[in-house]
Amino acid sequence: MLKDIYMIRHGETLFNIQGRTQGWCDSPLTIQGIQQAKESKKFFENNKLTFDAYFSSTSERACDTIELLFPDITYKRLKGLKEQNFGAFEGHPQYLEPPIPNRSTFFVPYGGESWQELSERLKNTLVRIFEENIGLQKILCCSHGAGISTLMKSVSTAEQIERLHGIRNLDMMHFTLDDTSKELNAIEKIQTIFEN
Repeated sequence: MLKDIYMIRHGETLFNIQGRTQGWCDSPLTIQGIQQAKESKKFFENNKLTFDAYFSSTSERACDTIELLFPDITYKRLKGLKEQNFGAFEGHPQYLEPPIPNRSTFFVPYGGESWQELSERLKNTLVRIFEENIGLQKILCCSHGAGISTLMKSVSTAEQIERLHGIRNLDMMHFTLDDTSKELNAIEKIQTIFEN
């Protein structure tokens, strides 16, 4: 049986606008980020989108976002949904990262994660959610841009990657998970807010 997973990115943060590398380190939502979450909340209300359960990265920016989106629900915080660990580059200006064509393992020598480690962590977390919560069919997870994008790329064809690339604040990726084979597939990217 196919399970539905919707992974949404948090709202804009202070480090986003400062151009700082933000993975396991954290910064608060900006006023704009709070407004983005409030706008996104209308999308879920207008489309009557509900879920069997709600989960969030343990990072403050993700928890604050899910609480703004769904103020009346209970959700579970999971470390496995955190952003990529960027090691020694955490919190530093992004211009310190050299422009290299393949960043899949760049952060590993600096104490960070590879793309493979990141996607495996996220997938294992999603599989475990369904294994530990029998009966869930459709869930929402508030997570992070690089994490969602990397997970999508790890299970997609070149054509899908081209079509689904780029996760803005409050964009949401729809995945399906085969309960038997544990195969994960990226289905569609959903914009929950439309900015000028």
